Amino acid sequence: MTTPFWSVKFQKSVSPKGVDMQNKVQATPRLYKEVASKLLQEIQSGNYAVGARLPAERDLAVKYDVSRPVIREAIIALEVQGLVDVRVGSGVYVHSATGQKMIPAGDVSAIELTEARLLVESEVAALAASQITDDELAELEALVRKIEQENKTAGGKEEADADFHLAIAKATKNSALVESVERLWELRNTSREAALLHEKARHANIKPVVDEHTAILHALQERDPAAARAAMRAHLLQVLDSLLFATEQRAVDEARRSMQAKRERYSQLTA
Repeated sequence: MTTPFWSVKFQKSVSPKGVDMQNKVQATPRLYKEVASKLLQEIQSGNYAVGARLPAERDLAVKYDVSRPVIREAIIALEVQGLVDVRVGSGVYVHSATGQKMIPAGDVSAIELTEARLLVESEVAALAASQITDDELAELEALVRKIEQENKTAGGKEEADADFHLAIAKATKNSALVESVERLWELRNTSREAALLHEKARHANIKPVVDEHTAILHALQERDPAAARAAMRAHLLQVLDSLLFATEQRAVDEARRSMQAKRERYSQLTA
């Protein structure tokens, strides 16, 4: 006999390290769009002409008094609109000064999306733990194996990852939660900003972690709501870290290529 959903205890979102994720999510969630709009205004006013290179990431972070990850998200917001070109090893260049005066509000970033998933899917996993059937557990076990196979395939589409999370939502027997999780995964593909950063993560060889999905599966097999919540939260916190790493790695690669180019020029001058 399954446990009614109202008897499952819902808890405040706290990471394994004790970080209050609820406060983290609420902290200026649209800040990168404000920065992107300010950059767009400077481009359209002529401060940064078409073809000009934008200041370095660290300089923009100081100018706008924000963190470097915020600057990276702002650049992605401009990139998906075709306003700037990101050239690996060279920098960010203005591609066009035409377009809207404000960054559209419809898109969500991959960071925002994953924060929303963390809040929603952690509680979905907790509820699923009290409702899930043996057949649904067998399906999840098969999907974990499929995730492992997709990771070994070059250019894998990560379909099993999406199916795994949607299967957990369906195990709640709550159609509203199923639709919510489906919508979050739809946004991952339809939001240009989210899709672009996830694509960059794949190029950085960041793939779904089998061990994290296995931990979620084990908690569900134990029918333990608290463990399922914690396992899902830990997984999605790692996804957040991976997305931030993808933007950081890109910046590091660009800096290395730029330095290598300078070394080569210097070698030619001194040869």
